[in-house]
Amino acid sequence: MNRMREADRILAENLVESIMKEYEARGIAAAIIDGSGRTQYERFWGSADRESKKELNGDTIFGLASVTKSFTALAVMQLEERGILDIHDPVSKYIPEFTGKNQKNVTIRHLMCHSGGFFPLPRILVGEVAQSLGLKESETGDFAYSDAIASEGVRLVAGRLDEQTKEDGLNGEPGEYLSYCNDGFGLLSDIIRRYGGEPSYADYLRKHILEPLAMERSFCDFVRPSQDDNAATLYEKKDGVMTGHRDYHDNAFVLNGGGAMKSTLNDLKKYLAMYLNEGRSPEGVRLLGQRRIREMCRPAMPYGAFGYYGYGLSIKQLDDLKVVEHGGSLPGVSSNIAWSLEADAAVIILCNTSGVPVSLISNALMKAYNGRNPIEKRDIWQETPWDEKTLRDAAGTYVSGEGTRAELYIKEDGRPGVREDGKEKHLIPVSPYSAIVRGRYSDLFVRLIHSEDRGIYAIAYGSRLIPKCSP
Repeated sequence: MNRMREADRILAENLVESIMKEYEARGIAAAIIDGSGRTQYERFWGSADRESKKELNGDTIFGLASVTKSFTALAVMQLEERGILDIHDPVSKYIPEFTGKNQKNVTIRHLMCHSGGFFPLPRILVGEVAQSLGLKESETGDFAYSDAIASEGVRLVAGRLDEQTKEDGLNGEPGEYLSYCNDGFGLLSDIIRRYGGEPSYADYLRKHILEPLAMERSFCDFVRPSQDDNAATLYEKKDGVMTGHRDYHDNAFVLNGGGAMKSTLNDLKKYLAMYLNEGRSPEGVRLLGQRRIREMCRPAMPYGAFGYYGYGLSIKQLDDLKVVEHGGSLPGVSSNIAWSLEADAAVIILCNTSGVPVSLISNALMKAYNGRNPIEKRDIWQETPWDEKTLRDAAGTYVSGEGTRAELYIKEDGRPGVREDGKEKHLIPVSPYSAIVRGRYSDLFVRLIHSEDRGIYAIAYGSRLIPKCSP
């Protein structure tokens, strides 16, 4: 039920405008729907292209980035429902290129909840793999449908995961820790390619998810959005300057399951309505049985300070509402989908600018829709000092294969400090082995990862485990 009050709407929209200004966001599309698929709220800020001032609308194409993972998990669960696979089977049963020689019993389920035991690795990019194979889209067609690129991509991804060892690259046993892993969802998409009965992962999504829901402007293609007149220009800051382009290959992973989807506000309304009806569209088209939809949304691994991760989806508590969601980030993409069965509501936020905290906008609109103050309640953390040994053992540099560099050090006053990519952050230790990095709008959870034989060897920094590289 829509309980949005005028005062709460204004507060939420003021937050959007504040975030847009601070992060130089070029365009944001937002909508709230109920379980019938009816639009309860919709608004657009900014433009699809700053230079031409082209307006955004419900059919404007945006990149979804990691929101794609929900589609991948949904497809895997469809294959399990059809008896084609079992998510508790080892990945090596379906992808022989992945032997798991140094990490035994990595299952499909582990990959679906980012618990395969792998630290983040640099992206293997679709453009680089295509170039190495001598392929051109003008000759072979869109890379999203290329069997040659997928085959080479899975060989490269599986091979480098196999090479990880406890001494270099593994963060723990399968199922021990969550560490966000694009490689894992890449392997999942290749299982779908091999066993889904369609020529490619992109074809599978189109036939078994997009077409049944009449999502006509959603796809994995790289070329199509760059040629569509109603597709958003992608904006990212380079060398301090906000730059726009329409290259949807930018930083795109070679295997599509982690972040290749593009979609629109109107199409995602249909997708989210399906989740609000636990696997069935308002028109009666069932994509997945209720039990498996619920399994996707059930906590499988701890995620951040208070949340959990299911299968391609995360779960959190927002006031008294259980909210299931996923976000996405790529050059020129900030996205978030969220829904609550208790509220009978789903929120969609799409933005064509990198690094915009659209999840905060999603939270605000979900709360406003339910008659609550949309302004985030900031937790008051009680400081719990780390002891001297923990301080000494934790001090050092932690570097992610994805590029994040965090330095934990001891301040002159004896308290822990942190620098991220050279910038000082406000760190508050809140337990003997964890801390909060205080931000303007939200907090980042930090936890020291340690064992008897390895000491403190990594930190959980938000959704990633980052290995310690030097004392």
